[in-house]
Amino acid sequence: MQTRGCGHICGESSPGIGEAGKTGEWRDSYPLIDHKKCIPAKQNKAACFQCWLYCPDAVISKTIPVQVDLEYCKGCGICAEICPAHAITMVAEETSCSS
Repeated sequence: MQTRGCGHICGESSPGIGEAGKTGEWRDSYPLIDHKKCIPAKQNKAACFQCWLYCPDAVISKTIPVQVDLEYCKGCGICAEICPAHAITMVAEETSCSS
């Protein structure tokens, strides 16, 4: 794909249904975005998107506000580690035990 008319070719992945199905069921924690701290949301313009860039599963949207597709997020925490505004925290999944 061509980018911004500069002639360089780049690759971009998109989330999709894999053989394992909805992989979000595997995680122990999930990312929670504080849109009051998130740079794109605060500035209301395309800025930063480090979480989108570094997400290995391509489940973070490059939109305002930033969204996470929790059906496919595996909870790796890379987005929270890379966020320069510390707008993303990892929250433990609630587990339910039925007898």
